[in-house]
Amino acid sequence: MTEATQENSILNQAEEYLTFTLGEEEYAIDILKVQEIRGYDAVTRIANTPDYIKGVINMRGVIVPVVDMRLKFHLGNATYDQFTVMIILNLGQRIVGMVVDSVSDVVALKPDDIRPAPDFGASFDTQYLLGLASVGERMAIVVDIEKLMTSQEMGLIDQLATV
Repeated sequence: MTEATQENSILNQAEEYLTFTLGEEEYAIDILKVQEIRGYDAVTRIANTPDYIKGVINMRGVIVPVVDMRLKFHLGNATYDQFTVMIILNLGQRIVGMVVDSVSDVVALKPDDIRPAPDFGASFDTQYLLGLASVGERMAIVVDIEKLMTSQEMGLIDQLATV
């Protein structure tokens, strides 16, 4: 195999993404950032935090901040039921819980499968979106979850983790 062929095969290798739903929309995140998936548990609220930060949980001795993605993305109030899921993310030095409506499945996407997000101008911030991907008959919004969770606006997570 030539060097160019090896490079092309590396570039065309599919990566796995976990897909989940928020309302009517489907999202996808890098499966390698997911530590575990668990049912939604009650959280301990922290005063003076934004609505989308539900609070913290104690997970095997680690204090984990929990973000409700429906509230974060302004998709209305969440209804917590038997399908509500908490995805525990391992983002380098921090562990974060993310509440979603449900988890769909794991899909393999090649870089060519992910189309750039359209430019909505200043009215909509697309810096955390990697793009859009067709998953069967559905369209999934591919999110750079590490960039989102470690962003300046989410800097509260560092503060919460040290409380």
